[in-house]
Amino acid sequence: MSEQPTVEALAEAADAFEWAIVEVFGHRRHAGRCREEEKFGTKMLRIDVPIEGDPAKGWTTQFYGGASVFSYTLTDEATVMKINKPYAPPARLTYRDEAEEAVIEDDRPF
Repeated sequence: MSEQPTVEALAEAADAFEWAIVEVFGHRRHAGRCREEEKFGTKMLRIDVPIEGDPAKGWTTQFYGGASVFSYTLTDEATVMKINKPYAPPARLTYRDEAEEAVIEDDRPF
């Protein structure tokens, strides 16, 4: 006999997101967690993009109709966070913590 899925299992499946990179009309690219939702009587793509690559800062949610999706590439969470991380130009001078360097030097085996 086959078992019927529980209500909790169905709810988890409905709330399941996929990590993906989505191109819309070939002009805009978003990386985030995606799922299909029904809005306005039609199926739409929901993509939640982490703000500055950090989910602790929140998510920006956008909806797109299926006909506007040009490309949908599955990926992993680390790639999504890396893509959304803001560009930080390399500094000419970097801060050096002398106390931290002393600890590193003390841990050397020779």
